Amino acid sequence: MIRLLGLQPTYMPGDSLEFEYRVTNVDDASIVAVESSVCWVTEGKGTEDLGVHYFQRLSGNSLASIDWSIAQRVACPLPLSPLSYEGKLVTISWCVRVRFFLSDGTELMAQQPFYLGTVTRKV
Repeated sequence: MIRLLGLQPTYMPGDSLEFEYRVTNVDDASIVAVESSVCWVTEGKGTEDLGVHYFQRLSGNSLASIDWSIAQRVACPLPLSPLSYEGKLVTISWCVRVRFFLSDGTELMAQQPFYLGTVTRKV
């Protein structure tokens, strides 16, 4: 589960994005690594692109003291660009992504979208 701590899903460039995440119904001992990231994706005609603005990976000894049933809080400043955009040829979308890697090879992933800047939509 991911929860944005802002009042609405729109943030301005330079704002601090705060979010929290947790996992339930998973044995803490089976968690091998956890990655949290803030990223943007371009979609449209042609290739898709992924840009990572913030990335944190926890593994090994850093996992031992964490109780994953309690929400883990993260904060990072947002960049000035690229801004969210919904056009005819290209769309730029932002999201918070959290991935849990388990000892049996299973990967659990959750995403929470948000907007960066005043969204320009196709007309």
